[in-house]
Amino acid sequence: MKKLMYIGMIATASLAFTACNSEGKDAKETSDSLNEAKDTSSNTAETGGMAAPQDDAEFATAAATSGMAEVEFGKLALEKSTNAQIKEFANMMVNDHGKANAELEKLAMAKNITLPATLDEKHKEKQADLTKATGTDFDKKYVDAMVEGHEMTLDLMQKEAKDGKDADLKAFAGKTSTTVEAHLNMIKKIQDSMKNK
Repeated sequence: MKKLMYIGMIATASLAFTACNSEGKDAKETSDSLNEAKDTSSNTAETGGMAAPQDDAEFATAAATSGMAEVEFGKLALEKSTNAQIKEFANMMVNDHGKANAELEKLAMAKNITLPATLDEKHKEKQADLTKATGTDFDKKYVDAMVEGHEMTLDLMQKEAKDGKDADLKAFAGKTSTTVEAHLNMIKKIQDSMKNK
């Protein structure tokens, strides 16, 4: 009987996922909807419920989206930029955010939180804009995107580290915020050096 209930819940989640996608939701919104539909008060092993409060799950989907963007934009910068500082920073983005993304994926899996598999619409638009840019125009757009992205991500991490209910996600946010803050300081220095040229 429990297996039938579990299969039914998976089928319902799949239908919900399809319905959400057909309503034009992006990957993050779809993940948030799936997580909201999970019964957080239930035993996760038996019913497929989520073992974290909804606010913490929303933090996880937002963190996953921004982490994915940092890696994807970093790969673009490694291909397109000729600036040594930017290439070094981009390489750090791919490595540091790649590790953080993998750690977040493990946490999410343990808590049955659905993370987005692709970038959300906002980050896809930014990626398309960066893809079209070349030369110093690309460098400027990439650096500006990194400053903006890291400011938002730092705020997200600090808020979760302070207000999060799930101890594991709270600890992840606290640890990751230190790295994000270091990245932000570094990219701001690069941005300042570009303004002085």
